[in-house]
Amino acid sequence: MEINRKVRSKKLNTRVDLTAMVSVSFLLIVFFMVTTELTKPKIMALSLPEKDPAWDGVIRCGAGIDYRVITVLLDDKDKIITYSGLLGYSDKLPKEFKYGVDGIHKELLNKKNKIQEYTGDSNRGPIVIIKPSKKCNFKNLVDILDEMAISKIDTYAIVNEFTPEEYKLLAYN
Repeated sequence: MEINRKVRSKKLNTRVDLTAMVSVSFLLIVFFMVTTELTKPKIMALSLPEKDPAWDGVIRCGAGIDYRVITVLLDDKDKIITYSGLLGYSDKLPKEFKYGVDGIHKELLNKKNKIQEYTGDSNRGPIVIIKPSKKCNFKNLVDILDEMAISKIDTYAIVNEFTPEEYKLLAYN
């Protein structure tokens, strides 16, 4: 006796594995977040010296718009040379210092106190221009940046352009 059975196929549940799709989506989201963050323009506040009301436009010894500007030249063998204002127009000659409490640290604090006393404003400190020479090592640059933080000098810039007078100053000292 033959039983007529119909052969039925098993219905399989179709299931889509989205693990790979989630991984790719996550990577794309991270990629676009990082690239958009890197393309944002970086803005830095720039503080320039203000005009001295008593300044008549003639550069005299240590007078004028540059009474707050201090230039720090860094050279090899831990040599630091500083001058105030414009080189060659000041009655004060450039000075050579070493790193440490009795060296550049003391000089920066003295200049800061004199500038704040002159302006009568404790928020106005010196504007320091740091110029590392090609012979300067990275440690010296980090040390002078540490001195800016320790002396609480907020306005400073690192510049790699030297004037011919500054080259001569580094060569002869």
